[in-house]
Amino acid sequence: MKATDLFIDCLENEGVDIVFGIPGEETVAIMESLLDSNIRFILTRHEQSAAFMADVHGRLTGKAGVCLSTLGPGATNLATGVANANLDRSPLIAVSAQVARDRMHKETHQYIDLVKAFFPVTKWNASIRDSGGIPEIVRKAFRIAQIEKPGAVHIEFPEDVASENVDLKPLAIREMPHSHCDSLEIRRAAEIIRSAQHPLILAGNGVIRANASGELQKFAEANGIPVVNTFMSKGVLPHDNDLSLLTIGLQMLDYAMCGMDKADVVLAVGYDIVEYSPSRWNPCRDKKIIHVDSKRSEVHAHYGPAVELIGDIGPTLDELTANTGFGRHDEYMGLLRETLLRELERNMRSDGVPVKPQRVLSEIRGAMGKDDILVSDVGMHKLWVARMFPAYRPNTVLISNGFAAMGFGFPGGISAKLLRPDRKVVVVTGDGGFMMNSQEIETANRLGVALTVVIFNNGRLGSIEFKQRHFKRQIGVEFGNPDFVKYAESFGAVGYRIEKSENIEPVLKEAVRSKNVCVVDVPIDYRENYALVEKMGQIICPV
Repeated sequence: MKATDLFIDCLENEGVDIVFGIPGEETVAIMESLLDSNIRFILTRHEQSAAFMADVHGRLTGKAGVCLSTLGPGATNLATGVANANLDRSPLIAVSAQVARDRMHKETHQYIDLVKAFFPVTKWNASIRDSGGIPEIVRKAFRIAQIEKPGAVHIEFPEDVASENVDLKPLAIREMPHSHCDSLEIRRAAEIIRSAQHPLILAGNGVIRANASGELQKFAEANGIPVVNTFMSKGVLPHDNDLSLLTIGLQMLDYAMCGMDKADVVLAVGYDIVEYSPSRWNPCRDKKIIHVDSKRSEVHAHYGPAVELIGDIGPTLDELTANTGFGRHDEYMGLLRETLLRELERNMRSDGVPVKPQRVLSEIRGAMGKDDILVSDVGMHKLWVARMFPAYRPNTVLISNGFAAMGFGFPGGISAKLLRPDRKVVVVTGDGGFMMNSQEIETANRLGVALTVVIFNNGRLGSIEFKQRHFKRQIGVEFGNPDFVKYAESFGAVGYRIEKSENIEPVLKEAVRSKNVCVVDVPIDYRENYALVEKMGQIICPV
């Protein structure tokens, strides 16, 4: 068989059903082999979008999403999305073409050393220099991408190797054995929890990856310990659970930090320091930390666990629950939750145009069910989504946070809708981030994917302007926008413009029920950013 036939057989063996990307001259053989497979190829309008789509595929399934490009500029266009997946711990396989091996030692058309180029943004990468190595390379790539902590892997496929003949089969996939935590360490952790005055759980994205949200909730409720979640673990405990202290992660003082300030013991469960630096929530290095994860903790001056419970997170939490069950009520944390909820309700019904972020997000929440999916792009709106958008289920609020790449939102939303066609999908994006990959409206229409895009329109890079406030001057943050309604309609999508606050609710409800891509242009009042900072500076914890 052809080497590319074997390669595609190996992808099918790994359970791949979709490949996102853009073909090129050097991928002709791969594309030919795809035609004879059960794998669906989805043509995107930019390779970066293909990588973002593969990223979200990995987040929602736990199986590596796959993206494909040609060599040179096609491959480097993938790099941002690949890096995004890697830092957000999303399993992804990036496949790029390459020139023939006899040209790699000299200057040649579109050639750069892609193995070196992708090395810093992946867990592992390799070039297929001999077709006999295809089964091993593909199996290793998927194994590395999917084991904890998951991330991105890159495979380079030279065009002359693609044309070789080979007589091999994919390697068998062996299930990874379950990892069990040491019982002695469980008992040590239980004693620390028993003696704590104000214990707090810091839940990270690892809990969602491990499908351990149920076990976390049982443990928290058995011990009466409140839970703070990171941006990427929204929904790990339902917003309406009395133990939820909502989201932490703003690069400034926030109400949730009052809980962290008061905590003497922090159970960091599935937490990754890339999600939110421990130097922000443990500045004095005085908190006793219990590290609960499948991997040992990273070395960090502000993160020195007293106990490390290493093993599969769900079973570890079950065993910890069996050894604790110290039902309690922390009056301080209860008052803090009440304060948080009151703060989140501020300006939710505010009238006027431009519209306050709180009002828009409140209306979006009202138009969606608890199982529906919101995908946030990167920008000032992301901080509002993370801080105040209520989440009730894991993986229903998807945020790019580790690498924080603008342009993630819309391609991510398309991927989410492809995987979860029975759910409403809403993308929240700024005007800057939307225009980075808005060409994918054509992709969504071609695929028959219906989703709603809500643009926070303020004609500027809001988060950068916000940062520049310290210098009292702005530079390089203002731009012009197209007429987003006409722009959407030019692609065959449906466009809406919000001109009155009372129109937000009916427009959103109509949009999320639509069978089309709907673009909702909302003029946004980002003066609330400054009001938020002023409010932060006046924060007084409940007791």
